[in-house]
Amino acid sequence: MKVVIIGGGPAGLIAAISAAEEKNEVIILEKMKEVGRKLLITGKGRCNITSNLPMEDFIRNIPGNGRFLYSAFNNYTNEDIINLLKEQGVNIKVERGQRVFPVSDKAMDVRDALVRKAKKLGVKILTNAKVEKIITKENIEEIDNKKEKVKIIDKIEYIDNGKKNTIECEKIILATGGKSYPGTGSTGDGYEIAKELGHSITKIVPSLVPLEAKGSSLEICKQLQG
Repeated sequence: MKVVIIGGGPAGLIAAISAAEEKNEVIILEKMKEVGRKLLITGKGRCNITSNLPMEDFIRNIPGNGRFLYSAFNNYTNEDIINLLKEQGVNIKVERGQRVFPVSDKAMDVRDALVRKAKKLGVKILTNAKVEKIITKENIEEIDNKKEKVKIIDKIEYIDNGKKNTIECEKIILATGGKSYPGTGSTGDGYEIAKELGHSITKIVPSLVPLEAKGSSLEICKQLQG
């Protein structure tokens, strides 16, 4: 089966590794000039990989309905990602708050380990490849003993260095991330792609934003001190 993954961040890379381990033909389409751009700046460039807490504590620390993620957390645990990185030669350390970092303190080592593993499994990574559209076709399938028309994936249109291309595939994984950091490629493309396919998109709001203030640092400090 041919699987195309849109987005070459950590989610896209790990999805590619998992799909390739199941003997699928896997292609990653990343619109930036390199994969994992946002990963490189996580943890102030050190990459806070995960937490060393038990899985039960992961659930407790998720705001709202944490149990919604129970199956996802247990399907791929913090130990799984640590073991994957160790297999690729990335040693880890645990710091205060049970935070896990690479011993090297270099996020690039984590990114490169994921890329290395993916390529070993035969994953093809295309950069500067911006997806324009997912093309579907109608098929007749039996659902609840009734034959119904359903849309199935047919191909992907993407721009590669200014040239339009298409890839035929059976499955697509949309791993474009959110709309948090345009400079790393997180511009919200995935929302529009999903919307065109008929998915409902809820209103997105920022959850982690900088505070901007007018005046010099000295003036601001004086104001805060009363």
